[in-house]
This record gives sequence, structure tokens and C-alpha cells, in this order.
Amino acid sequence: MNAHDGFISVAILKSVIEPVLLNIAAWAFFHVLIALLCFAIPLAFFVKTYSWFRIWGWERQGELWSRWFLVKGWKGRLLDGSLILKRGYAKRTLPGTSMEELGIFAAETKRAELTHWLSILPAPLFFLWNPAWAGWVMVLYAVLFNLPFIVAQRYNRARIERILKRTIKAKGELTAMKNKLIYP
Repeated sequence: MNAHDGFISVAILKSVIEPVLLNIAAWAFFHVLIALLCFAIPLAFFVKTYSWFRIWGWERQGELWSRWFLVKGWKGRLLDGSLILKRGYAKRTLPGTSMEELGIFAAETKRAELTHWLSILPAPLFFLWNPAWAGWVMVLYAVLFNLPFIVAQRYNRARIERILKRTIKAKGELTAMKNKLIYP
């Protein structure tokens, strides 16, 4: 091996490492920026029911995610961005079981879901400084990295909505029974 071979190896190594580091830095920037922007949206926005956050019938109240993706087995291993950025609402465990706490938790799952959908959007920008094949790898990364978080949030929200509906129904029935006893 001569000095010329060592120079070529360093140049090749540098040509590989620099784009990788640029992609890592760009993704870190986009993930943090989007998370901070979503944290800035008032909770009231997420309390409302918009069609894109709706749990659809084909999701079977979250059972689809449990059966097809086995979400219960791996969702606990996902990182919680609110813990990393020291902002927001930790979603690893329920903070309580009151109607208000469950409602806030459901709203925060919408915030997390929106964050991860928006985190896919910058992927086409990576074609600007990468060869086409690497740009497609970045698109694949964006989808594969964010999809588990989206699935986990939809699964959690479906379960919470189911609990809230049962609680509201039970309270309504209890109120009706009390009214019958008090006002026969």
C-alpha cells in the first residue's frame, strides 16, 4: 500500500461520510422544528374532532392495529418526543382516568400523530443534495420511521375514545336511574 492508496481511501470515506452526516443533521433539524411547531399549537385545536383525526370504522376501534401490526407488543419501546424535548405531554402511561385526563390524553395523541405525519413531508427535499437512489432511501426512512408512531397514536386514541364513550354512557344511565329514584 502506498501513500496514494491511503489518500484515495480517505477521499472515498469523506465522500460517503459527509452526505450521511448532512442527511442526519437535516433530519434532526426537521424533526425538532416540526415537533416544536406542533407543540406551539394550542390544545384546543386537538380537542376538536376533525375528519383526519377520526378513528374510522375499518380500524375496528384500534383492533386492526393490534391484530395486524401487534402494536401492543412494541408501542412501549417507541421514544416519546415530549420527554426528549422536555415539552408537551408524556404518552407512555395514562396520567389518570378522569374524563378530563382521558380527553387531554386523546388530544395529545392527535398532536403526536400530526407531528409524525408532518415529519414525512420534508422527505422530497433530500433529492436536492442526494443522488436519486439516496433521495428514495430518505423517503423510505421518513415513512418507516414515522409510521409506527402514527399507528401507536391511532391505536391509543381508539382505546381512549372507547373508554370515554363507555364512561359517558354509564354516567348517562346512572343519571337516568338517579332521576327515576328521585323523581318517580
